[in-house]
Amino acid sequence: MSDVEAAVTRAHRDEWARVVAALTRRFGDLDVAEEAAAEAFAVAVERWPADGVPPSPGAWLTTTATRKAIDRIRRESKRDDKHKEAHVGYADDPPEPPGAIDDDRLRLIFTCCHPALAMDARVALTLRMVGGLTMPEIARGFLVAEAAMGQRITRAKAKIKAARIPYRVPSAEDLPARVDGVLTVLFLVFNEGYLATGPGTDPVRRDLTAEAIRLTRLIHALLPDDGEVTGLLALMLLTEARRRARVSAAGELVALDEQDRGAWDTTLIAEGHRLVRARLASGVAPGRYQVLAAINAVHTSARDMRDTDWSQILALYDQLVRLDRSPVVALNRAVAVAELDGPEVALAAVDRLGDKLAGYHAYHATRADLLRRLRRSQEARAAYDRAIELAGNTAETASLTRRRDQLRP
Repeated sequence: MSDVEAAVTRAHRDEWARVVAALTRRFGDLDVAEEAAAEAFAVAVERWPADGVPPSPGAWLTTTATRKAIDRIRRESKRDDKHKEAHVGYADDPPEPPGAIDDDRLRLIFTCCHPALAMDARVALTLRMVGGLTMPEIARGFLVAEAAMGQRITRAKAKIKAARIPYRVPSAEDLPARVDGVLTVLFLVFNEGYLATGPGTDPVRRDLTAEAIRLTRLIHALLPDDGEVTGLLALMLLTEARRRARVSAAGELVALDEQDRGAWDTTLIAEGHRLVRARLASGVAPGRYQVLAAINAVHTSARDMRDTDWSQILALYDQLVRLDRSPVVALNRAVAVAELDGPEVALAAVDRLGDKLAGYHAYHATRADLLRRLRRSQEARAAYDRAIELAGNTAETASLTRRRDQLRP
């Protein structure tokens, strides 16, 4: 990849949501905003190699996208008032009252997470519009086909347009009804950054994790007594604290049991632990994100893998299973079972998930590791092969390949 191509890629990651948010505010139409943003990035790919990267790539992209949007409105105009609307686009927007949320990207998240949309549609649309995730990345996050995900997003945008759902700052009383969808979006954006699913991206996308944390901090400031907001922030901080230790110098993903714990960010860990303790002290029954944060708090409390309190982790997973019946949660629980009851018991639990997780690379990677520990090398090799085939992250593929090649015949 050339320097200019790399610059366009960085700009796409950093500026996509900002451009879409700016155009949505100006033109009030998600289709117009997304199409114009995509055209602007296409122009950048064409022009930047010849003209050079502009001093302010974000401003260049926003200006170009705005012109593309105005051109589209003009092309589609049939009445004078449409032409007037297009000319208005040239003028600076009047200042908007700050309202409950004074952040463009967060405003767009809450707009896409309108209660009129089904929850899965809210989340998928927001990941596309705000997170800048590609359709394949979103589809992998939902474990569904790319075509089905595309239809879901198209229907959500059409409903926003038909229902005239406005792009506006939600009032304080609007926030609780929308926050569940917003938290789901931020969690998935963070996960995509923490372990990118696309083969053409960096294994760990710091841009996504940092932005997810920033936005979650904003929501926490707005809703400081919401336990799940606090839980998600703690979960992100405790996970982000391990980032520097997650990819080796050779470009391999480093499993938790092999990480250099001295490289963990102690400041983030301390903050995450304080948030977890505050929720425990509240005496209110925890939700999903709070339990996940507590699990990560236990992991980050151990100075060595051998010091991990697996009994506590399993008890927390038992609590989480009652809140979230996802097969992925059951798969992660099996990892704790393996530490306490042995790999054979855990493998039986994992095998029961085969029908639901056959297309999920982590299912096969977990099976492979358990089979390796049971010295069933031939079966482990087949499971590693399937995990490698399904994994999109280059660092994870490298790690799985090494583990497979270390198997004894």
